[in-house]
Amino acid sequence: MAGIILLDYNGGKLVYWVISTQAQSFKNPMTNPLILAIDQGTTSSRAIVFDQHLNAVASAQQEFEQHFPQPGWVEHDPEDIWRTTLSTAQAAMQQAEAKGGKVVAIGVTNQRETTLLWDPQTLAPIGRAIVWQDRRTADICGQLKASGAEALIGDKTGLLLDPYFSATKIAWLLDNNEGARRGAAEGRVVAGTIDAFLIARLTGGHHFTDATNASRTSLYNIVDNEWDAELCTLFNVPVRCLPEVKDSADEFGDTLAEHFGRPIPVCSVIGDQQAAATGQGCAVPGDVKSTYGTGCFVLVQTGDELVRSRHRLLTTISRRVNGKTIYALEGSIFVAGAAVQWLRDALGIIKDAAETEAIAAGLQDNGGVYLVPAFAGLGAPHWAPDARGVISGLTRGSGREHIVRAALEAVCYQTADLLDAIAADGVTTGPLRVDGGMVANDWLLQFMADICNARVERPSNLETTAIGAAYLAGAHKGIYGAMSEVFSGGNFDTFQSSSSDDARTKLVGGWRRALARTMDSQE
Repeated sequence: MAGIILLDYNGGKLVYWVISTQAQSFKNPMTNPLILAIDQGTTSSRAIVFDQHLNAVASAQQEFEQHFPQPGWVEHDPEDIWRTTLSTAQAAMQQAEAKGGKVVAIGVTNQRETTLLWDPQTLAPIGRAIVWQDRRTADICGQLKASGAEALIGDKTGLLLDPYFSATKIAWLLDNNEGARRGAAEGRVVAGTIDAFLIARLTGGHHFTDATNASRTSLYNIVDNEWDAELCTLFNVPVRCLPEVKDSADEFGDTLAEHFGRPIPVCSVIGDQQAAATGQGCAVPGDVKSTYGTGCFVLVQTGDELVRSRHRLLTTISRRVNGKTIYALEGSIFVAGAAVQWLRDALGIIKDAAETEAIAAGLQDNGGVYLVPAFAGLGAPHWAPDARGVISGLTRGSGREHIVRAALEAVCYQTADLLDAIAADGVTTGPLRVDGGMVANDWLLQFMADICNARVERPSNLETTAIGAAYLAGAHKGIYGAMSEVFSGGNFDTFQSSSSDDARTKLVGGWRRALARTMDSQE
């Protein structure tokens, strides 16, 4: 086998590694190399350890508390995020190494846009983190939009003016935590997204982020690949408090020995949706994936071409490796799985998300009932931050089953809206590759195939977000080969449309009428 032989001394003994130049292999006669993927999400922190074939060998997960201090406000306690991240990472690593092998690198993927401040010396957070779902800065965005700033922001960042993104969150935190703004100007307070905070805690203070996370702040110029001084002035965010931006696969520093018993290099950082696209093997223009977690996020690769959407999609960085930037178009749906959580926790009409499949399948049709889950406004392609949720079409014969089914259907209609916008922007897509907790529901995916009139593919391994982070870290260490090699020939469950055009048109017409009522609900 063609390869490169590396010699080293370990404890006085000569050891060697053979790195294949033809396939994703990394052989060490003394140990099997493992990659620890940290997946820090909106409602839980997870850790999964992968072997040299990207098979999961151990995992751990912990949920943490959500804080809703006012309507439209969503916050996290940064210490909860750190505590659950570290404990799950330690647990998964301990399980994996007990079976044999050694963790040689860490990859980090994270909920995007969620923003916080901390002291760069003590690493203590300053207040709570503002979560990506939070809408408290809608008025600030409205004022900037009225001033004509949105065109400038769009040209430089590929984003729209919306409280979803990090810039107005950072400004709000600086203005509403005593001494924070002055501290930021003097270098005593820093800001970042969750990945930067985790890197600081893991490494003892490094202030780094990657290009994908930076591209979601409204402060990063995705054309020039740098923090933009003009945008920082516009949003009143000091450049000094922002992290250094690295490639998605890069050297982010070694962890403190106290965390895992020895230093371990952090070799990748990437936003969760971009990580899922990587983990789905989206390597060439037109490859499209959609992740169904708390929200739903559709990304279609456009390669090294920066495509400007004419239909209110986002242009974003999909990954940056070896200094090369790969772009994507993205549509963001704020509420997907969160609607099912609402059925369970707020309405109490289901006990477990798994019930929804049988409930929806038990109805002959939707009975004309539609749910538009605009609990935190509407994302792409509507971008209506003040919209509120609507249930329409209720009759005396409507029951809990219809509302449950309407919540599932809403995910599919919103996905279809995004795919229509992508097509209108002139981007041809392949099969829709899906992942996330919701896609275990076969009824949902069949309805999605029907409404989107598309081939839907569900991979056999649904841990695509963690896989993406692990792949980038492992590739950086020479363990995995090119994406085209590693992700070729995957196993998928396939769902094809079985709906007539007339049936699809009727259902989508009902959705559009319900959507119009939701838009009318804006104050």
